[in-house]
This record gives sequence, C-alpha cells and structure tokens, in this order.
Amino acid sequence: MFGLTALELARIQFGFTISFHIIFPAITIGLASYLVVLEGLWLWKRDAVYRDLYHFWSKIFAVNFAMGVVSGLVMAYQFGTNWSYFSTFAGSVTGPLLAYEVLTAFFLEAGFLGVMLFGWNRVGPGLHFFSTVMVALGTLISSTWILASNSWMQTPQGFEIVNGIVVPVNWLEVIFNPSFPYRLAHMVVAAYLATALFVGASGAWHLLRGNDNQRVRTMLSMAMWMLLFSAPVQIFIGDLHGLNTLKYQPAKIAAVEGHWENKPGEAVPLTLFGWPDMQKEETLYALQVPRLGSIILTHTWDGQFPGLKEFAPEDRPNSTVVFWSFRVMVGLGVLMLLLAVWALWLRWKGNLFLTRPFLRFATVMGPAGLIAILAGWFTTEIGRQPWIVYGIMRTRDAVSNHSTLAMSVTLIAFIVVYFGVFGVGTRYMLRLVAKGPEDTTDEPPEGEHSAGRPARPMSAAPDQMEMFASPRQDTKG
Repeated sequence: MFGLTALELARIQFGFTISFHIIFPAITIGLASYLVVLEGLWLWKRDAVYRDLYHFWSKIFAVNFAMGVVSGLVMAYQFGTNWSYFSTFAGSVTGPLLAYEVLTAFFLEAGFLGVMLFGWNRVGPGLHFFSTVMVALGTLISSTWILASNSWMQTPQGFEIVNGIVVPVNWLEVIFNPSFPYRLAHMVVAAYLATALFVGASGAWHLLRGNDNQRVRTMLSMAMWMLLFSAPVQIFIGDLHGLNTLKYQPAKIAAVEGHWENKPGEAVPLTLFGWPDMQKEETLYALQVPRLGSIILTHTWDGQFPGLKEFAPEDRPNSTVVFWSFRVMVGLGVLMLLLAVWALWLRWKGNLFLTRPFLRFATVMGPAGLIAILAGWFTTEIGRQPWIVYGIMRTRDAVSNHSTLAMSVTLIAFIVVYFGVFGVGTRYMLRLVAKGPEDTTDEPPEGEHSAGRPARPMSAAPDQMEMFASPRQDTKG
C-alpha cells in the first residue's frame, strides 16, 4: 500500500487508532472532575444553575465515556495481533500494569457509573455525590496505570532481561520510572485544559447565537477560570518534563529542537521555525533566537546539550515530524494562555459575555486542547523511535510477521469503521452540546425518589439539529 512496509503500516495503524482513542479519555477525565465540582456546588449552594449544568454535561460525559471504552478495547488487542514480539518481550511488565488498570479504575468507574447517571432521584444526595467522586477518581486512576506503562517504555527501569525476556524485579521502580510523574501530570492537566476549552467553546457558541442565560454564562465563566489556572501550571510542568526528557532521551530533545551540533564555547540558539532535513543533517530556513535554547533546556546562559550528529543515524528520531508537532502543541498552548488572559481582562471590565470577538475566539479554540494533546502525543511517540522500549528493544524487532497486504486491508477497515462509528458518536455528542443546558426548576427536591424510569443519557438529543430550541423538560418518570 503506497509503497509502505508492513512495519510502517503497523505503526500507522496503531497511531491512527490511538489518535482516535486518546481524545475520548481526555474529555472523560476533565468532564468527570467538572461534574464533581458542579454537584459539589449544587449541594453547597443549592443553586439550580449548577444542578442543570450537571444534568447537561453528564449526558455528554456518558456518550464520550462509551466511545472511550469501545476505542480502548481495540488498543489492547493490537498488542497481541500486530506487536506480538513486543508482547512476548515486555508483556510481563505491560500486561500486569494494564490489568491493574482494569481491576482498579475500570471496575470502580463501572460500579458507580450507573448510580451517577441514573440515580439522581433514586439515591440520597450523599451517595450520589460519592458516586460522582468515585467515577472521577476512577478516570484518574486509569490514567495513572496507562501512563505508568507507557512511561516505562520511555524510561525503563526495575527489570532484568532473562533469556531474552523482560523480568520485573522491582515494581516500585517499574511504576515510578523517571519520566512517570512528569508525564502523568502533563497528561492530566492537558485533559483539564482540553475540557475547559470544550466547555468554554460551548458557552461562547450559545452566547453568539443569542442563547444568553445564567447557565450558559456560568459554563463559560467556570471554563475561563479553569483555563487561567491550568495554562500556567502546564507551562511549568512542561518545563520540568523537558528537562527530564533531556536527561533520559537526549536524542528526542535534539530532534524536537532541530539541533544538529554544538559549536565550541557557544550557547545553543532556540530555533523558532525551520525545516530539519534528515538527509542534509541541517535545519533549513532556520529562524533562531540566540542563547534561548540554552536558557530553556539547561537553565544556564551558555549551556549545551547533545546534537543529533552525536547519535548514529539509525538511532535518530525523525526531526522533521517532531520539530513541527512540538511547535503545534506549544503554539496552541500560547493561544490558550492568551485566551485566558483576555477573559480575565474582560471579566474585570464587565464585558466577558458581551464581547463578540472574544466569544468567536473562544469558540474557535474549542478543539485546540485535543489537537494539542495529539501533537504532544506524536512528539512523545515518534520522538522515541527507533525504540519501542527506549534503548532496549527496537520497533522493527517488535512487529508481528504480517504481510503488507494483511496490514493494508486491516488499516483500510479501521479507517472506514472508525470514521463511521465514532463519526456518528461525535456528531451525536455535538448535537447534545447544541441543545444547551435546560432549566429544570420543577425537578423534585434532592433526595425524593421518582416512581418512573430514570432519564436515559441517550434520550437527550433532538431528532434534528436544533441550534437553539426553546427549553423543554426532560421526562422524569
């Protein structure tokens, strides 16, 4: 297919499926914590706005959670089908870590998800809030185990190789490997940023269309506060993560920076833009800022770090790809911070909900968090190449013995099915967003039980796209 090898097709297939999958858990992590905040504020203040927002976003959470589970199942099977030699070599580490994720996080989420979605008027307020907290905790535990497994592949430790197979000898070192804390924090905060942008874009979209009410305003306001808090925190974590990567994966940093070689006694400039050419071993059309590379990556005025020419050609990541994927992530991060600061200024001026250029910007930035996550993930995974377990096992040695034809057919099948299934699911979720939060002031008081069946999360969407339909009540039994 297109002159690609079976190995390249296997990598594309895994990259395609994980790109779809990672979007849904990111929103799930952020929305779960957002729902905890909303229900906590409702129990504290008894303000119907928070209750209505909880009902609104819990329906979207349910759809997103379902798509995340379905897309995640495919990822697990691919380890055995397309990467069988990797599973044989490192399955004694990655297998238990993924099993712990199921035994702790998934069971916790599944156990309390039903109460959270259907138990609003069927259980007491304390139990319902506890269920929401447990679901949110489950999403964070899930990300912990997944990031522990992937981080071990980036910075492996706590193991021995016996008869060509990895044998864990210290599980604490396996789990808490050198890159794990930074990558976990970076991913969780990225999920919160992506969710804040999603929620904020929803509020801004409704305001632009004249659907101006306290629920929509609260939605936008809370999102901008979260963005203002999370964006600077993410910049700080990103700096720590970069220093950690420079220590343990210097070739990745050299590729990200398009840095080929050091000049004796000279500081390293920061290349803002350019085109790293892997054949010519130089970055063409480079636009550089003197010394800034040294300042950012060594925190010194004239520090140096290894260039790509210090590594054998077969050990170099593709600088052309990771150079630009990293800049997409950072560029979007700068725009997020700009949006948050603009929102703060407008809030102080009293025009947060009335300034249409700002609302348009917030709407356009809706998918920016998810795009940044994908760009960061590409940087991380492609920057690890040619290793699947860094410094231990090469990617070419991990792939199963499939033919190019088999990999081509399955890749095409995945593309067709994924765009069909998840395209429909995403469209449905956006229809829920377009409907907007509803006023449910006639809902029974908290703690009273409804005699009928609970409202189904899938019953919220209208039969046709309704940009701003008049509010109507959900059936409450």
